[in-house]
Amino acid sequence: MNRSTGGIDLKKREAFAKLPSVDKVLANQKIQDLLKNYPRELILEATREIIQSKRKEIIDKNDDLDSFHIQEDVLINDVINSTKNKFQLSIKKVINATGIVIHTNLGRSKLSPKVQDELVNIAFGYSNLEYNLSKGKRGSRYDHLVDIIKRLTGAEDVLIVNNNAAAVLLVLNTIAKDGEVIVSRGELVEVGGSFRISSIMELGSGKLVEVGSTNKTHIQDYKGGLSEETKAIMKVHTSNYRILGFTESVGIEELKQEEEFKNIPIIEDLGSGVFVDLSKYGLTYEPTVIDSLKKGADIVTFSGDKMLGGPQAGIIVGKKEYIEKMKKNQLTRALRVDKMTIAALEATLRMYLDEEDAIRNIPTLKMITCSLKELDKKADVLLNRIQALNIDADIQKEKNVSQVGGGSMPLEKLDTYTVTIKPNKFSVSYLEKRLRNSDSHIIGRINEDKYILDVRTIEENEFDLIVKELKLIFN
Repeated sequence: MNRSTGGIDLKKREAFAKLPSVDKVLANQKIQDLLKNYPRELILEATREIIQSKRKEIIDKNDDLDSFHIQEDVLINDVINSTKNKFQLSIKKVINATGIVIHTNLGRSKLSPKVQDELVNIAFGYSNLEYNLSKGKRGSRYDHLVDIIKRLTGAEDVLIVNNNAAAVLLVLNTIAKDGEVIVSRGELVEVGGSFRISSIMELGSGKLVEVGSTNKTHIQDYKGGLSEETKAIMKVHTSNYRILGFTESVGIEELKQEEEFKNIPIIEDLGSGVFVDLSKYGLTYEPTVIDSLKKGADIVTFSGDKMLGGPQAGIIVGKKEYIEKMKKNQLTRALRVDKMTIAALEATLRMYLDEEDAIRNIPTLKMITCSLKELDKKADVLLNRIQALNIDADIQKEKNVSQVGGGSMPLEKLDTYTVTIKPNKFSVSYLEKRLRNSDSHIIGRINEDKYILDVRTIEENEFDLIVKELKLIFN
């Protein structure tokens, strides 16, 4: 016979009675200790949510309520873990085991450890951000980066804003506002998050004049797009894709030779800017900032956090007459960078004064140029560490392919070595989820029903964390 009062099963009422009150949970010594380091409101919220989840568990049960009991220690630990999770920063450090060096979803380029001390000093103290120490009066935040970038590129002047899209916007808003900008159809790229270069250009200037076709643009196409309203010619380096086969494009040098374009500024958006010719290291040639300026570009824009290996920033270099106007544009204040970006960028650029130092100490360049022999040795170390756990899984070292990423060098395939794990007692997707949600937040990839750890993007000091998390999961 079903005993019920008010439609609620009595067994469920009895189970509800076993749940501790919020006050009882808060009185627990472990929770009292927790109150010393975490806000009371967060602990209250976590407690109510955990108790409510237990109530729902009882409601959802249709039988076996006689055996239902509450393990108070487990509930208390749930409250503690929930509170700590709520208090954690949403943005967390992760281990990139994907083999994608410039991983947009994982923060793009890693800063060099050599930057850390400078960054901490600037972050936790006052600085001469807008103060000229030698003159004892107000200065400009942009002066800190001018000398070193001019030295590295040979540019007349420099301006830094918060990202490359902002750089393109500011350049066009200053040079081509209410006028026309000529651009080849084959260079109207779309960057991450569905942002199109054409949309950014239209925001910054008046009218976009598209010339040529997707695969072929000739010098006559540029001449055909010329009018009294032409304020600039825009060249966009297609850093995130390539058109192959029946193609033709017009270079900056060719444009500069034409009399019609003598007084029209040529702007080149390199997107993923680089200061080092990577073809010397066995990679595909990627146009450097120096090369673009030497070919005759009046203004060059590029990112700080892609191939350069620094913080997010939009870097504008070129003719002083144009950049001086940009500095006076009201948009510049809205797009300006903070002291942390300036410090991190200057410390990164300083390493480029010695190319070998840059390759050795800037993580992005180091990972991209790492030899297959080095990766093989690195994979052996990780393989042996994981095999020593004696976990119930098939563990192998395999040759594979990494990517540069970040919309850079789309055709470049980087040979690499990986360690693969195929569990015997549970699915690969379960392993991926557990590693992703572990304290170390390990982000790998799955292929052919195997979990893949690409050693190209894993630091050797992260091997301990990977081994620790695998041990917890398999045990």
